[in-house]
Amino acid sequence: GTSDIPWENHDIIQSFPDVQFYDYSKSYKRALKFINGELPKNYHITYSLCEDNKEKAFNILKLGGNISAVFRKYLPKNFKGFNVLNADETDLRFLDIKNSICGLVAKGKAKKDYSGFVLDTQ
Repeated sequence: GTSDIPWENHDIIQSFPDVQFYDYSKSYKRALKFINGELPKNYHITYSLCEDNKEKAFNILKLGGNISAVFRKYLPKNFKGFNVLNADETDLRFLDIKNSICGLVAKGKAKKDYSGFVLDTQ
């Protein structure tokens, strides 16, 4: 199960400095803390783009962070001026080049999602 108690309250990540931790997060505040170097060095965040946070997601990119995004049919090489990486190949987001969109191709029900969560490349 999941817990609503933030890991920050327990110093878990700080207790294992030789372990690389990473997250996808919709928390804008946490993503900004990561970009500003306010989180442990062994903790990496990729901000998750969804239907209602596009402005925040592209601000994260402009500030030097990475975002994950789902594309409808294929991954473009670039999207709105940002490099798109193939995030279907590996989940090791902490190895990604900064200022990149970690692109995933829509699968299953996402193929028919027109809420704004899935990006159209045309």
